[in-house]
Amino acid sequence: MDAAERQYLMQKLTPEKLKHAKTGIGLRSGHMADILATLPDVGFLEAHSENYFRIGGVPFENLTRARAHYAISLHGVGLSLGSADGLREDHVQKLKTLVDLVDPVMVSEHISWSGIGDAALPDLLPLPLSEEALDITCRNITHVQDTLGRMIFVENPSCYISFPDTGMTEPEFIAAIIQRTGCKLLLDINNIEVSAHNLGYDPLAYINALPADIVGEMHLAGYQINTVGGEDVYIDAHNNPVYDNVWRLYDAALARFGNTPTLLEWDADLPALDVLLAEAAKADAHRMTHKKDPSHAQKTA
Repeated sequence: MDAAERQYLMQKLTPEKLKHAKTGIGLRSGHMADILATLPDVGFLEAHSENYFRIGGVPFENLTRARAHYAISLHGVGLSLGSADGLREDHVQKLKTLVDLVDPVMVSEHISWSGIGDAALPDLLPLPLSEEALDITCRNITHVQDTLGRMIFVENPSCYISFPDTGMTEPEFIAAIIQRTGCKLLLDINNIEVSAHNLGYDPLAYINALPADIVGEMHLAGYQINTVGGEDVYIDAHNNPVYDNVWRLYDAALARFGNTPTLLEWDADLPALDVLLAEAAKADAHRMTHKKDPSHAQKTA
């Protein structure tokens, strides 16, 4: 696909049409120059929203240059959708300004919390699966969607500890969010594997417990394995190639949810761009296999 064909397709893209495009990759600063110079054949680029809240300057200019050739997805890490004391309105307004300027094909955030009051925590912390947390998260998502004037996607968390049993599973919690707010799920396959290993549940059962019509995008990434007290803990570090067990889960997700816009994430210990593109091409191959034989993914799982 040459630049003119890509730009024509980009102008016609919607989240629904994006499922027919190739897998996307993250637009990270370490790859920015290579991406702008070579214009690799990928479906879309994902930018971290907060990196571009300052309108103007070199980073924003580079994002604008990329936007001339690719559909852009904005993926946030700082809204803290689960915060009980509400969202920081200045953050929401900065996101709205960016969305209005970039006109992204998708806007996404995390089902997590990362701050209280004026204190910001450098992590995406999971929520208790309670009715109170559900009400708070839905209220915050609704406020963001009303402010932006568009639907957002919310990402399932990666977990390292479990909360006391509230009678609600994470798939049920997520399904309730989608039903109440009208948003879509960004299903992070790596996060499922990380949480399932750390908390001791069946990742395939997690996928099968989700309603089949709620997933709008998928993420793939590689976790990091840390050994603590003789036990392996999976860390959602996005600093390795996708593991084979995550590829198998991806096949199962494709079987359940169909061909879905997919992003290959690599955020730390960045490899050469060619390595990232090869990982994205593997995702394309899995999606193509599923399109040719929808039963293949479930057989593999």
